[in-house]
Amino acid sequence: MSYTGPDFDPPPSRRFRRGPLTVALAALVPGALLGWAVYAAVGGSGDDGGDASTSAEASASASSPAPSSADASPPDGPDESDGKKPSTSPGSASGSASASSSPSASAPAGTGPLKGKVVVIDPGHNPGNFRHTAEINRQVDIGTNSKECDTTGTSTNDGFSEAKFTLDVAHRMRALLEEQGATVKLTQDDDRPFGPCIDERARIGNKAKADAVVSIHADGSGTGNRGFHVILPGPVNSGAADTRAIVEPSRELGERIAGNFVRATGNGPSNYVGGGTGLVTRKDLGGLNLSTVPKVFIECGNMRDSKDAALLTSGAWRQKAARGISEGIASFLRG
Repeated sequence: MSYTGPDFDPPPSRRFRRGPLTVALAALVPGALLGWAVYAAVGGSGDDGGDASTSAEASASASSPAPSSADASPPDGPDESDGKKPSTSPGSASGSASASSSPSASAPAGTGPLKGKVVVIDPGHNPGNFRHTAEINRQVDIGTNSKECDTTGTSTNDGFSEAKFTLDVAHRMRALLEEQGATVKLTQDDDRPFGPCIDERARIGNKAKADAVVSIHADGSGTGNRGFHVILPGPVNSGAADTRAIVEPSRELGERIAGNFVRATGNGPSNYVGGGTGLVTRKDLGGLNLSTVPKVFIECGNMRDSKDAALLTSGAWRQKAARGISEGIASFLRG
């Protein structure tokens, strides 16, 4: 997801209970960031070299613009199938006649510490969106105002698309969470021509009565902008949107994901938003505004920076990212 200059709200101070859980959460992200700083000081790269040859670094350019949502050719690129779990859902984007509103269901949950918990993973953007510009450009109500149904997302300079990145990470997360007994649903699994729209993505999580929803993305910011950030819902009460009940638990979910993401990947928080915390609060995202269950977005890195692109195109690094996000979710669900 690339940014065009939305207002960023600083993370609000926490004024709720100050028991042991609050103290632990307050220490979580700073402790993880300290660990990252030590790791970086001794030369850690955050990747064990599994797919370094697929880096987009050689072709990155500060003058390369991010693809727009009206791009006419399909994004493609290196390492797109590495580690991808085959879809268990019928149909595909190329073979479906119409969009389906049904989420991609998990396999039957087994036993484990997360048995009985429902997790919805929202892979940002659909690989088929570029074929349906009219459909994804239509306006939908997000409570505070209207926005486009969806976008094509961004890509690395070598053409590895955000849509393929998010789906691959989602598959890896699904496997990790199902191993712990969770029931996992995807909002889309490349099993529909386009979408779902941002309002439908929120409804899928709400309808599932999910215990946690995470929307997976990668940013399309400028060269030199690096690192991940977790986007939290701000307090909104307008039209169909009312996030007041989910602001606190969503922040808790986001903090746990941020801390575990640092530990799993060795990569630090964004150097261009969030003030070094890895946390950003926003009130302009329909996927958050319309959610009635705890939900956050994570921008795993910047696809338009050559160094971040080298990580995002690595299957080994994507496994680390999936593990970090999944461990954050599991920590939140265990309480």
